[in-house]
Amino acid sequence: MRTLNRSIVLNTIKTFGPIDRARIARHISLSPATVTTITADLIAEGLVFEKEPGNSRGGRRPILLAINPQGAYVVGIKLTETHAIAALTDLEATVLAKRSSDLPASDPDSAIELLAQLTNSLLEEAGIPSDKLIGVGVGLAGIVDFQKGILRQSTYVGWRNLPVRDLLRQKINSEVYIDNDVNTLTLAEVWFGCGQGIENFLTVTVGRGVGLGIVANRQFYRGAGGGAGEFGHMVIDPDGVQCDCGKRGCLETLVGDPALLRQAGNAFKNGDLDFMPNDTGELAELASLGSQKAIEILANSGAVLGQAVANLINIFNPQRILISGEGLSRGPVFFNALKQSARTFALPDLYSDVDLRIEPWGDDVWARGAASLVLRSLFESPVHETQKQ
Repeated sequence: MRTLNRSIVLNTIKTFGPIDRARIARHISLSPATVTTITADLIAEGLVFEKEPGNSRGGRRPILLAINPQGAYVVGIKLTETHAIAALTDLEATVLAKRSSDLPASDPDSAIELLAQLTNSLLEEAGIPSDKLIGVGVGLAGIVDFQKGILRQSTYVGWRNLPVRDLLRQKINSEVYIDNDVNTLTLAEVWFGCGQGIENFLTVTVGRGVGLGIVANRQFYRGAGGGAGEFGHMVIDPDGVQCDCGKRGCLETLVGDPALLRQAGNAFKNGDLDFMPNDTGELAELASLGSQKAIEILANSGAVLGQAVANLINIFNPQRILISGEGLSRGPVFFNALKQSARTFALPDLYSDVDLRIEPWGDDVWARGAASLVLRSLFESPVHETQKQ
């Protein structure tokens, strides 16, 4: 009960601060004495500090409490099939230092060792003592059992049933949390971004693959075994190209980066493109220069993803959908086609309910999302965590 009350008090200060003790007690229906005891502990730990007195309605001016951003620190890491991006943040998820490193090998032991090295390097670079680190969050593609800290399956690297949490915890002597990378990104938006206060919210990412994060009725949804949101493996064409998952015609075989570059390669061989683009950003540059074939490839793939997004609108009736990921480099041709297609195929009344946004992108966004796994464990009630599995 004490742990539960502590989380509730801390989250109340984070959400409504600066706030005085009496208002905290009224807001969460705890006794003033209990709030005073808990906040004294939080101040002693450096997680909360006293600010200037607030306005008085007569008598003594109340002392306001606020979260101390430098009270503790978190490391968030996005692990891909080729490299890792790591960021050190404070309690407000502000990135203080970041690093990126290529994986020396694709075996799990090398990957875990790299994560430990990145964590220690960031602390050293920022001059943060190890006892100020409250945890490390790791986001990676695949099906993740959040409760057990196990990567059940990753189609990109071929790992199965890997206890990432326990393996990394042994090396860094700190709490470790792991989740699907799109879930971590969605969590960051819910806590610190454009998902704040939104009860029904989806994040769709596009890049190497296609991902989905789901918040329904303010509940973060992972599914029975952590596999909810494998949007990219929704089968569109059963006779289509084989996917990394072993099936044919998955959505990401039509709109993922490899699919667009495969189409671009065929067009280049046929003389329909002036040069072979190295990535989808270069394909977008060709489109901006007037290449009709580049425009066609981007518009067609955007329309396919938009149709799939329309299905999400019809199923979930969300208030907001955030489109994000490395694929934002595809530019306006792709995303205008996506929006038009979503509008065409969604039920009109449901489309009118949704705010469809294209979110600015940066490499450290993934790592900041992973850091939010740890921050959530600090601020959110353990009761809510159990309910959201």
